[in-house]
Amino acid sequence: MLSPVKKRLRPVEASARGQAEVKFMDVRVYLVERKMGSSRRSFLTRLATSKGFRVEDVLSDEVTHVVAEDYLATQLWAWLQGHGLRDVSKLQVLDISWFTESMRDGRPVTVESRHLIQATSPPLPQCPSPTPVAQVSQYACKRRTTTENHNKMFTDALEVLAESSEFCENEGPCLAFLRSVSVLKSLSFAVGSLKATQGLPCLGEHTKAVMEEILMFGRCFEVEKIQCDERYQALKLFTGVFGVGPKTAEKWYSRGLRSLREILTEPNIKLNKMQRAGFLYYRDISKAVSKAEAKALGRIIEETVHSIVPDAILDLTGGFRRGKEYGHDVDFLLTTPEMGKEKGLLLQGILLYCEHQDSTFDVTKMPSYRFEAMDHFQKCFMILRLAEDQVEGGLQRDLGDTRCWRGVRVDVVVPPVDRYAFTLIGWTGSRMFVRDLRRFARKERQMLFDNHALYDKTKKLFLRATTEEDVFAHLGLEYVEPWQRNA
Repeated sequence: MLSPVKKRLRPVEASARGQAEVKFMDVRVYLVERKMGSSRRSFLTRLATSKGFRVEDVLSDEVTHVVAEDYLATQLWAWLQGHGLRDVSKLQVLDISWFTESMRDGRPVTVESRHLIQATSPPLPQCPSPTPVAQVSQYACKRRTTTENHNKMFTDALEVLAESSEFCENEGPCLAFLRSVSVLKSLSFAVGSLKATQGLPCLGEHTKAVMEEILMFGRCFEVEKIQCDERYQALKLFTGVFGVGPKTAEKWYSRGLRSLREILTEPNIKLNKMQRAGFLYYRDISKAVSKAEAKALGRIIEETVHSIVPDAILDLTGGFRRGKEYGHDVDFLLTTPEMGKEKGLLLQGILLYCEHQDSTFDVTKMPSYRFEAMDHFQKCFMILRLAEDQVEGGLQRDLGDTRCWRGVRVDVVVPPVDRYAFTLIGWTGSRMFVRDLRRFARKERQMLFDNHALYDKTKKLFLRATTEEDVFAHLGLEYVEPWQRNA
């Protein structure tokens, strides 16, 4: 584990302050190191003190002018509010242009609107975060998380660490990083200092060390090292191919393979049917899928299915149901109002590739005390051909791609109607939201929940549910809308 990063002393800056007479007693400047960098900050400090400016080493209530470079306003103001100042609204928060003009004139120039880094909303003078952290639950299913992520600079780094841990089969650290990501995504404010995280659940020492490093330097050196690692790059590339998991990727890497071309030209590599389709349509299915494309695919599948069973029900799930505009693939749930009629619905369609799996669901083997990542319902993993004229606004297309169609990854799952509510929650996600819903059911309610059923261990009975709201009610939870489940 990393130990928390300590703020380094800047003796150069401290000594520089004594080299010249302070001419402007009413101006106390603080230079924000992040984005600017330590070397440039030291240089600018020496320059300012040589011209009679007072430059502070520490951000305090004595500072009058905060100067930042290449900083997003929302992140900068959140960072300032996280320092516990008496009233940040009294600060002059300025772009580097004010500083350079002042250095050129040898005096503090008049602050104009073009110099100001404006807060997107009125700053909060005494509160490090607009949401009391004591109200943040350890369970993702009790938090409301939209697609708006105020802490992307942290979550992006932590997701790399989680992915790296997964590649190394370190399940514990992977889950710990993912839980911390989930908490940070749920916050309605941008974390500006570690002080603002006090009381938040699921943020371990390693996570806090990463966050502190990003706050200080604008980056995490451990993450940058991982991203430059040959093994990480190769495994990330290989697992991006449809049908290739971490174990297969590791096997290819251990054989000295480093590129997709090397895999395709290696005579001893035998690809299965899914992997062959993954390589054949790699250019298409490695691109993001838009919501308009997802809806177009829904219309195609619905039309095909309704020609067989007119009253079949099709729901778009996954990230699109949670409000996302883009995804890696498209997931649908399909059922019929009449039990048993759902069988055989997945045998037709306009397919570039299709792998059909029959249902292995057996009610006599429930409840299952061991959660399995994939449910036992009938399902189909497909690559569908989507034409330009079928999509409102057109296809997502690479520059130079003149084709009038593209291939898109689509998964369709067909649960019986009496299991539909449970499966809809599971396939809507997010992964962490559903994982914590199961954990909450087991630890807090003595129940077992998965994509198949909800079982009360104390009453020894299965609880019926026709809607998602029924499931939440059985668990004693407030209903969380799909667009609030982006944990």
